[in-house]
Amino acid sequence: MVLSFDDGPDPRHTPQILDILRAHGVRAMFFLCGSMAHEHRDLVRRIADEGHTIGNHSWSHPLVTELSRAGITDELGRTSDLVEEITGTPPRWYRAPFGAWNADSFEIGAALGMEPLAWSVDTLDWTEPGTDTIVSRVEQGAGPGAVVLSHDAGGDRSQSVAALRRYLPRLLDDGYRLTVPERR
Repeated sequence: MVLSFDDGPDPRHTPQILDILRAHGVRAMFFLCGSMAHEHRDLVRRIADEGHTIGNHSWSHPLVTELSRAGITDELGRTSDLVEEITGTPPRWYRAPFGAWNADSFEIGAALGMEPLAWSVDTLDWTEPGTDTIVSRVEQGAGPGAVVLSHDAGGDRSQSVAALRRYLPRLLDDGYRLTVPERR
C-alpha cells in the first residue's frame, strides 16, 4: 500500500505526519504544491532526507482542465524546477489537483519526465469528517496496491494527523507493507 499526502508542505501538520511515519519506519508520498514548497523549503528537504517520495501537485492548485497548455506547463514546470532546486532531484510523479487530468496534462507531465499517480482510497479528510471516519475509510479501503489519499495542508488537518496515528500501526499489525514507488 502507498500512503500519500497532498497540498503541503504545511508547518503545522507535515512535521507531525513525518514524525509518525518515522516512528513506524514507513515511507510515504508527498504531492507538493510549489507555492507551499517555496515557503517551506526546510520541510521539502526534510521530506526528501527522510526517504519519502516527492510528487508534483502543481504550483497553485488550479483546476488543470481549465488551463491552457502554457498554463499547465507553467504550473507543473515551476514546481518541478523548485523541487529539483531544493532536493537535487526532479519529481517523477505528479497528481492533478482534484484528480482532474486531461490529455494536455498527461502529455506535459510526460514531457517533464513525470508519470501520473491517482488514488484508490479517498479519505475525504479535507471535509473534516472526523478522525473515526477517516480511520474507517482507510481500513475499509486497505488492500494490496491501494493508494491512500490524505492531505497535510489546505486547512486544519489535525483529524488527518490523529487518524494516521491510529490506522498506521493497525495496518502494519495486519501485515501490510507500506511503500512508495521506486525511484529511477
